[in-house]
Amino acid sequence: MTIRERLRLTGKRATLLVRVLQLLMVAILVTGFWVGSLSMVVNATIGLLVSQLPAFFSRRYGFTMNVGLVLWITVPMILHALGTVPLPGLDFLTPYQAVWWWDHLTHALSSSLVAGVGYATARALDVHTDAVNFPPTFLFVYLLIFMMAFGVVWELYEFYVTVAAQLLGVPGILMQYGLEDTVLDLAYDLVGALLVSGLGTAYLTDVSNQLADLLGTRAP
Repeated sequence: MTIRERLRLTGKRATLLVRVLQLLMVAILVTGFWVGSLSMVVNATIGLLVSQLPAFFSRRYGFTMNVGLVLWITVPMILHALGTVPLPGLDFLTPYQAVWWWDHLTHALSSSLVAGVGYATARALDVHTDAVNFPPTFLFVYLLIFMMAFGVVWELYEFYVTVAAQLLGVPGILMQYGLEDTVLDLAYDLVGALLVSGLGTAYLTDVSNQLADLLGTRAP
């Protein structure tokens, strides 16, 4: 039984939920322009663009994803965007500012997406050609190293964006709260990689096969 089935999300319900989340990101984007919040505008825009990638790949390459994967892509995006919105129930602080676990949750979910891309790409290469062979143990270690490397690059990017915002005297799009926060972020990045290493075969095999087809005729 898949996670979607456990949650009793039928295809229509999941599709409707994706549309609702996308509309919510549109609302955050409009509100961001209205109140002059750069972080709301940027995060909502990126979220909308990323959530449209499955539809783009479907139209451009005939590359299809089941609605559960589309929902998996969309949920981290809405959480990132919502995390920049000042909320009345939080004394008009944002969830990133007021909810201690919000940043860790978004890191874990976002890292699972990045790890999913890494897994699907590696599996596609494995399926596509006999020149490489990636056994399960290799894929597991590869995912951990890939995700940690990406996490370090992201933390450096986050740090320099924060420094640049402070030097320019403008509101930061991204915020870094110190060394402890960075270490925790990397730990939750690892959680995302572990999730994909355990669930990748069940949920990403079809994506990997389609990607292998895009690379050319698959090796027997």
